[in-house]
Amino acid sequence: MLMLISRINDIRRSIWISRRRNVHVPRVVTNRFDKILIANRGEIACRILRTAEKLGIKTVAVYSEVDKNALHVEQADEAYCIGPAPTSQSYLRQDKIISIAKKTKCQAIHPGYGFLSENAEFAELCQKENLVFIGPPASAINDMGIKSTSKCIMRKAGVPIVAGYHGDDQSDETLLLEAKKIGFPLMIKPVRGGGGKGMRIVSKESEFAEALESSRAESKKAFGDSVVLLEQYIDAPRHIEVQIFADKHGNVVHMFERDCSVQRRHQKIIEEAPAPGISANLRSHLGVTAVQAAKAVGYVGAGTVEFIMDRDRNNFYFMEMNTRLQVEHPVTEAITGLDLVEWQLRVAAGEELPLKQTEIQFEGHAFEARIYAENPRKDFLPGAGNLLYMNVPEATSKAIRIETGVREKDQVSVHYDPMIAKLIVWGKNREEALAILGSKLNEYNIAGLDTNIEFMKDLCSHPNFSQGQVHTGFIDEHYRELFPKLHVPSEVAVQAALASILYEDTRSLRSSLTTTDPFSPFATEIGVRLNHTLTRTFSFNVSGDNVNIQVKYTEPEIYLMRINEIGPWRKVSGVLRKKGKSLELCSEIDETVTRTRIVKIGNTLHLFTRDREWQFSTPVSTKFLNDPTKNQIEIDPSKASSPIPGFIEKLFVAKGDVVKTGDALLVMNAMKMEHIVRAARDGIVESVLCSIGDNVPKDKVLIKLNDQALHA
Repeated sequence: MLMLISRINDIRRSIWISRRRNVHVPRVVTNRFDKILIANRGEIACRILRTAEKLGIKTVAVYSEVDKNALHVEQADEAYCIGPAPTSQSYLRQDKIISIAKKTKCQAIHPGYGFLSENAEFAELCQKENLVFIGPPASAINDMGIKSTSKCIMRKAGVPIVAGYHGDDQSDETLLLEAKKIGFPLMIKPVRGGGGKGMRIVSKESEFAEALESSRAESKKAFGDSVVLLEQYIDAPRHIEVQIFADKHGNVVHMFERDCSVQRRHQKIIEEAPAPGISANLRSHLGVTAVQAAKAVGYVGAGTVEFIMDRDRNNFYFMEMNTRLQVEHPVTEAITGLDLVEWQLRVAAGEELPLKQTEIQFEGHAFEARIYAENPRKDFLPGAGNLLYMNVPEATSKAIRIETGVREKDQVSVHYDPMIAKLIVWGKNREEALAILGSKLNEYNIAGLDTNIEFMKDLCSHPNFSQGQVHTGFIDEHYRELFPKLHVPSEVAVQAALASILYEDTRSLRSSLTTTDPFSPFATEIGVRLNHTLTRTFSFNVSGDNVNIQVKYTEPEIYLMRINEIGPWRKVSGVLRKKGKSLELCSEIDETVTRTRIVKIGNTLHLFTRDREWQFSTPVSTKFLNDPTKNQIEIDPSKASSPIPGFIEKLFVAKGDVVKTGDALLVMNAMKMEHIVRAARDGIVESVLCSIGDNVPKDKVLIKLNDQALHA
């Protein structure tokens, strides 16, 4: 029934999209561009490539040395290496990008988002070299790129702004004085850039100095500028943004709003359009104000005007304007049926906007979930590594869309953003779209590195999120419900033991066959017993708990299993079947049949159940129970280690310094983020085992403490 409803919606939606796209839209893009260079990487480069191919535009990609085999390189018509992995030596090399564009006879450069997309100097250089920059004029980038300047312009244009300090005097003394005038809590923000980088919330005066230093350092690293502004902190607001578009003929339109309120580290993880709970009048007011903001700076192209909204009174204030295509633009495309990259190309080529404001409508509801390589249970710490296994939901209709720049076996590099993909879904209303999103997240299975997929599933099923009661402090407010202590269900533990037994049988059978195919036709279904003892015990570590499964072999293909020597013995049987790139465990436990996808990588067995993924350590077969502490990892508070691969950016301590618990020891920079490593205990610095500029692996001991002198 669900499939039938989905198919009907797909047909209905296709007809609607065709109707919308046929309203005053030119049949083909202007002939001015027959070749463009894409100055970016990853999913946004692949996204731009797709529209360019649709329009018959040839494409040139650029790549760093570590991206040689990247998906965007494979998909482009031509591709050129521009330097080593660090962005300063590759994707930010304006001279190399311009040189390649001219050598390959491109007429324009699309910067995507990030990197050079909001660099006014690059936009001016393109113009100087007779290349079209597919974005706004440099003047608009300058005006909106410096937050203090943009807020002054908005105030003069009648756009509401939040109270704060936007002055030129950046001395510590002046900033502290202005902070006291504003009052705590407040926000420290870099005047340049975006994406939450360098942003700090300061709850009290005693935290101001360290937060200011940290904000400046991250801002300098990310944007080449350490100037900051101070802003009144509005507690738990909503983050509402409006997509706008302008052409070179004075036309400006909006494409309704998106809600991007649920964030971690001030960065978005899930977006939706339209925003829940927004009345028609408020939606109109938001759109008109956003258009007003765009006109105030003579804007051209795609842009996003971001507002913070008091969720109680629905008062909204200008926050910033992103002078580029946003990461979350697909949700706007999903509800309007428009291709915003196509609009960018048309506008950059000098055409008028394809539609007028009255002709732009929306239907249904859309969500975008960002799939990141990160560990939500460790403060969303990003990670790098290989995507050893990846099962992706089928994008079989316009209601399900996946934007990605990686494939299975590709690497998520420590040098770049940890986003793996974006999963976009559409439904006829918010409830339907959210149900589809939850279902498709369950089909998104990744092994080889940590991801936020399970967290996203928990977020989507939270009752407050389901009701649209969202705000920027949502994760902190509902932390306990979103991060409960996980206890593996007995049925899942039994499946893990059964999967391990059958996996051993598969390996045994494979070794007895002449074929080298690990899953040959002779091994597509395994349920036989091969020389196992009558009793055994499997010891697992899952979600921090040790679980022991006692197994009795009673008759061919039938087992009795018990968890931790308590509870009843459960009758278990099953088979493994090859299913695509993975194995499917078909198990029968006490006459209940369950199907579960399993993947074994290294010493970890992944079970992707209907509800969530469970990771088990490789079971150890013994006749007696293992030491329950065997799989425990001891954490030594006297050693400060790197939480992630990265570069040492700053050291705050030296040998012999006295530190207190929570004191900042050093700063690492990795995956476009700054990480402060703090002392886990009081002590004296015994040794510093790293230097500024070092590239260190994960879990390397960086600083050692002792407490001998404290007790002297």
